[in-house]
Amino acid sequence: MADVGLVDVSLRDGNQSLWGATGLRTAHVLQVAPLLERVGFRALDYSSSTAMGVAVRTHREDPWERIRLTRAAMPRTKLQFIGTGFRFISWQNSHPETMQLVYDRLAVNGIDRVVVLDPMHDMDAARETARRLKQAGIGEVVGALTFTISAVHDDAFYADLATRMAACPDIDRVYVKDPAGILTAERARTLLPRIKAQLGTTALELHSHATIGLSPLTYSIAPELGVEVVQVGCGALGNGSSLPEARRTVANLREMGHRIDVDDRALGLACAFFDRLAAAEELPRGRPQDFDAAFLHHQIAGGVMTTTRRQLSEIGMEHRFDALVEEVGRVRAELGHPIMVTPFPQMVVSQALFNVIGERYATVPDQVIRYVLGSFGRPTGQIAPDVQDRILDRPRARELAAEPDPPTPAELRRRFPPGISDEELLLRAHMPAEQVDAMLAAGPAPRHFNPELAPVLTLLRELGDRRSVHDLGVTTPGLRLQVHRRPEETVHG
Repeated sequence: MADVGLVDVSLRDGNQSLWGATGLRTAHVLQVAPLLERVGFRALDYSSSTAMGVAVRTHREDPWERIRLTRAAMPRTKLQFIGTGFRFISWQNSHPETMQLVYDRLAVNGIDRVVVLDPMHDMDAARETARRLKQAGIGEVVGALTFTISAVHDDAFYADLATRMAACPDIDRVYVKDPAGILTAERARTLLPRIKAQLGTTALELHSHATIGLSPLTYSIAPELGVEVVQVGCGALGNGSSLPEARRTVANLREMGHRIDVDDRALGLACAFFDRLAAAEELPRGRPQDFDAAFLHHQIAGGVMTTTRRQLSEIGMEHRFDALVEEVGRVRAELGHPIMVTPFPQMVVSQALFNVIGERYATVPDQVIRYVLGSFGRPTGQIAPDVQDRILDRPRARELAAEPDPPTPAELRRRFPPGISDEELLLRAHMPAEQVDAMLAAGPAPRHFNPELAPVLTLLRELGDRRSVHDLGVTTPGLRLQVHRRPEETVHG
């Protein structure tokens, strides 16, 4: 029997999959960080450029400050960042030297583990990213083998990639990333040993979403197939479109005879915090899912699925969801079977939505045009010739083909006010100015949060907005609070 380690994904992938990446604020993270530190996780899946952008845009919080504060609150557990290697926050590619600056600042602020996820499995690009990460001082670089089902992604395909990752001196570990949760136990029995045989002494981890209920069973046999670490979500941020719930995974693996060295009490407290947070903020809880064979067709990852449902609802088209899902599978095949991992699910789903709303490929987003132009690398499969011709035979495609190279850090510094920090420079270079300005104007993010106080604070805010209320008293055991509005603020009927 094996010793099995855990990586917790609650703060990044759990939040993204179940709460649209917007559910967690800095105060939430800092409140639970000491508990997560005590559990004994091998690492936390902590952030991404998408998550950093959401912090600025949605919460007006400085993501760099959040990293620093979290590192101070939990100095021992590795904090993981996941990135594609060629972009930061925005969809446009960044200059290699700009990406080097990103990696440098991530390391300085407290990130010490980075996943290299090249969505095209371009090993030259992955090796270059890993080299730059080590140059920045990142202690642990993890190569991602992103699992999908297609005519070209067989066991031999992944075994070849594993061989090349094991030969890269800057890649320390490898993980199989299954964003759609479609890795069955049957396929795992052939795939994982084949990968592990090529990795040799390089450690293998498994990251598989619970979207259609397959991953808990796959996790239960993974250690016997060479997997040393499995990735999980805590409490309300486990299961559903997130990853298998941590406590159930620990219980299952121990039942199978494996050793899991974690502090069970601290794990329970961390899970309970996310449960209370979900209740206080009225956020959905991840729940075990039924098998849904449609996912084997469209392979939409959990976070994208949640966002897509919300967007359809917002435009009054929730009744077209099944048609959209069918179109996603068709578009993916026409675009050469891109792996449904960021940024490609967003591209494929956006194109499918335009196709469902109107004539197929009459409207094509810029990012899909860039994909067909080769801006993101060479597709694994062939793009359907008629689709390729229709996308490229438009003025916008010619405009994008003539785009200048992305700016270097030196060029960015000339564009923005002198004297700003590298961290602010990177935000301003990749986000609208008004969003960064609003973040700075908001000041430091709150650092404390108690889920039990959320209903009381909501009540106080709502009563405070009623100008006719001029006296308010709150009395509980050990607390007596009196609030009086100034006379000039009172509105008389």
